[in-house]
Amino acid sequence: MNGNLLLRVAVAIILLTHSIFGMFNNGVNDFGNLFLNQIGFAPFGVFLAWSIKLSHVIAAILLLMNKYIKFAGFVTIFVLLMGIILVHFKEGWFVVGGGRNGAEYNFLLIVVLLAIMFPNGFKNIQSKN
Repeated sequence: MNGNLLLRVAVAIILLTHSIFGMFNNGVNDFGNLFLNQIGFAPFGVFLAWSIKLSHVIAAILLLMNKYIKFAGFVTIFVLLMGIILVHFKEGWFVVGGGRNGAEYNFLLIVVLLAIMFPNGFKNIQSKN
């Protein structure tokens, strides 16, 4: 059994629940129309919102299958970083408690994805010249 199975399952559950509910309650369309289009992505806001959510679903499936982990991780980390830049940064660090809607949750997901992608650390990605 892979040592990061629990982390992969946990992140997959988070990505799926964060995506699928929005697909059925108009949340994805609202995010595209009411947020992304309003901050300069019009007329592509809805397309981008759906692309983001579908990338989460695909990444979750790949994490569960333990396939293309680095690809899934890099795409998801990019989405999470953009979320920090466009949504969460102005709200501060805390998701709840010391603030609201902050970046701490995305930060944790990024670190967990990096741990999944590089279970032996970064020593194996260095150049072997």
